[in-house]
Amino acid sequence: MNWLAISGNALLISFVIYCIAFLIFVLAITGKTWSNRDAEKHSRKWGSAAYILSAVGLLSQIIYFFTRWYGGGHFPLSNMFEFMTFLGLAIMAAFLVMYAIYRTPVLGVFSLPVVVLMIAYAAVFPNEVQPLIPALQSYWLKIHVSTAAAGEAFFAVGFAAGLMYLLRTVNFDSKEARDRKEQRGVEFTLFVIFMLVAFIGSVFTFNAAGYEAKFTKESIVKSNDGTQNKVAQSVTYVLPPIVAPYQANLEHMDTFLGMDKPLFTAPSWMSGENAGRKLNTVVWTVLGGILLYGLLRLILRKPVGKAISPIMKGMEPEDLDEIGYRSIAIGYPIFTLGALIFAMIWAHKAWGRFWGWDPKEVWALIVWLFYAVFLHLRLSRGWQGKRSAWLAVIGFLVVMFTLVGVNLVIAGLHSYSGV
Repeated sequence: MNWLAISGNALLISFVIYCIAFLIFVLAITGKTWSNRDAEKHSRKWGSAAYILSAVGLLSQIIYFFTRWYGGGHFPLSNMFEFMTFLGLAIMAAFLVMYAIYRTPVLGVFSLPVVVLMIAYAAVFPNEVQPLIPALQSYWLKIHVSTAAAGEAFFAVGFAAGLMYLLRTVNFDSKEARDRKEQRGVEFTLFVIFMLVAFIGSVFTFNAAGYEAKFTKESIVKSNDGTQNKVAQSVTYVLPPIVAPYQANLEHMDTFLGMDKPLFTAPSWMSGENAGRKLNTVVWTVLGGILLYGLLRLILRKPVGKAISPIMKGMEPEDLDEIGYRSIAIGYPIFTLGALIFAMIWAHKAWGRFWGWDPKEVWALIVWLFYAVFLHLRLSRGWQGKRSAWLAVIGFLVVMFTLVGVNLVIAGLHSYSGV
């Protein structure tokens, strides 16, 4: 039996189910605006149907996880594809827990897209089962990564609740300086989401078209006896190379919109043969986000946040505030165990030290400190409402930079997770 094929099909099924469940959640809340009958009954009926369907999707994704584990021979959390799909699984599980408590269909409208984005983002990376490098051949892989992802999953639900709170309470019609500042903050948050969507879409589009550009770059490699040798390394782009690697030779480049060579070269201080490709990815992500956001603004003829905010009518801001706080309060101790305590134990076993200022370690600590400040301000200073919501939104943006930016842009001991 081909367990890996079963695993891939189960993941695809869960992805489709999540998309359908999202649409049903949308129906559950929009029906309240156009139904002349019992709007609350309509919301409960369709919300419950979407909740059950989401649970079925989670079951399918759990099947994906265990069949990949069995077919691959090791715990499937060793690369970006496996981690991001597991994070999507964890976010869905966290959402189901919070929904069972609060029964708020609009939470599904904002949480399920996060899950769908995580799985779609995972699909950007190679999905082949790869042999574990020596540092990952430990039972601490299961303990550290799974608990860290579980904590981040609850942070994601807190982010969704925080963003909903802001969409519900920010006055998008006001011209006051404070309100305009809040409006710009919401728009920037949505723009960051659109950048991720644009990146995923562009990678899938160019992969489907078979686009490729290839460079060769000479690097200095030290041998075991200490001698230095020049080695030619190949760098392949799947996105058109706006940015070429520093001091690299163009071997082959498919033409795109009349562009048959890179527009400029990566700066000299960006070391490593993949530095130019990473910068090129960042450029494409920003440009794609600007294009996508600009198109939506043209279609809606108003700020995106202002266009979305009406679906939040009828939601109690206090409920959204409570959901955001509870999600982070649950996720914080789990993240503390997984991302700090268990991580340091594993680091000592793998590298002989508890802490080494590796970029991923530093940013995990930043995330932990940020949410520690969030809880302190919430419990000791009474920071509720908008201030709490802004912290929940900013905190998860920091989490996403730790997951995406640090893994793919900054070199470090955790770089294997971006392979």
